[in-house]
Amino acid sequence: MEKQRTTPKDFFLWAGAMLSLYISVFSFISLLFDYIDYAFPDALSYIPAPYSGAIPFELSSLVILFPLFLVLTHLIRKDTAKNPQKRDLWVRRWALVFTVFIAGATVVIDLITLLTNFLSGNFTIFFLLKVLVILLIAGAGLLHFLADIWGYWDKEKNKSRLVGWGAGIVVICTVIAGFLIMGAPWNVRLYRFDEQKVNDLQNIQYQIVSYWQQEQKLPASLSDLKDSLSGYSVPLDSQTNEAYEYSVTGRLSFELCANFNAQTQAYDESELFSPTPVGVLGSGADSWYHGSGKVCFDRTIDPSKYPPIKQ
Repeated sequence: MEKQRTTPKDFFLWAGAMLSLYISVFSFISLLFDYIDYAFPDALSYIPAPYSGAIPFELSSLVILFPLFLVLTHLIRKDTAKNPQKRDLWVRRWALVFTVFIAGATVVIDLITLLTNFLSGNFTIFFLLKVLVILLIAGAGLLHFLADIWGYWDKEKNKSRLVGWGAGIVVICTVIAGFLIMGAPWNVRLYRFDEQKVNDLQNIQYQIVSYWQQEQKLPASLSDLKDSLSGYSVPLDSQTNEAYEYSVTGRLSFELCANFNAQTQAYDESELFSPTPVGVLGSGADSWYHGSGKVCFDRTIDPSKYPPIKQ
């Protein structure tokens, strides 16, 4: 019997299936890691807003590439069913064996990492969950592709379909969880506007303090901060293109106001401050957490922290 040759179609079907699988698995693991970070925040790690981090890219990769993997796998199995000799194609053998090798090596490395951290005393709940995620996914991949090499799924087609449906349901649940954490796409733009407004107010506050240090008085209006020499101009609200509100409330105190679309997207509600926070500059109490609608931030300059600059 003539040996079955690998056609360009066979090669690209398998290459596409394996590439989409690897990226999907990486995105899936990264998403679960992100979810664990938000559920069990580490005090030593900075966690960005989910819509500003890697979650959007990971969700997009998973939504596009995992269905592509299922489609390509279906085409490969359909083609193999018509021509059983294609089970012996070198591209199939290499793809399956390489995937089994990667999955097996990942399981071994994961167990070594688990034991090493346990012996070192670094045994936190979020670390344990991440190790468990890798162990379950890599272990499932190892068993699945070993079964494929042994021809189990060709004999148990109904079970193969069940595994595919089960994987699809898990991915769908993971994607839904991502949108619940990140927020609806039509709200993300509003959150970004709010972030920009806070950045602008922080910038304006810095300029006001610098003006006070130079002049020993607060600016009468924001227009006094404009400096043609340095090129500084007061930022406008990027959403409405209107000026931010500023008023002097005392010799050392002032107020900055802006209109926000939503409450600060904080993931630890214990950290939320009053919608109208009051802070003494230099005390560490100048919060920028806000509610929705118009919010004013009262600030008082501490001269001991920001002494006047002698001319």
